[in-house]
Amino acid sequence: MPTSQRVTLLQDLTVYHALAQKQQFLDALAATTETLELDLSNVSEMDTAGLQLLILLKNEAQRAGKQTTIVAHSQVVRSVIDFCNLAAVFGDPFVIPAREAS
Repeated sequence: MPTSQRVTLLQDLTVYHALAQKQQFLDALAATTETLELDLSNVSEMDTAGLQLLILLKNEAQRAGKQTTIVAHSQVVRSVIDFCNLAAVFGDPFVIPAREAS
């Protein structure tokens, strides 16, 4: 079993995909012994169902003695996490690409 695993999400984090994404995330978490890395750089839409899913995953990882980290945030993901004042909950640094910073 690998110590870390990366999931690159290609769909939006919305209610329309939440059920399938929940299973995908939980399966990936079960398949790692330490850290699940989430690449959310391709997410162009995120609603409260997607946010709840990320919180659920973070809680499940903590309960299992594992970690979940977001290694790449899209602008939408950063905006939603920032708007809800949840950056400290996730604890992942926001990496802003140079093309967005200008």
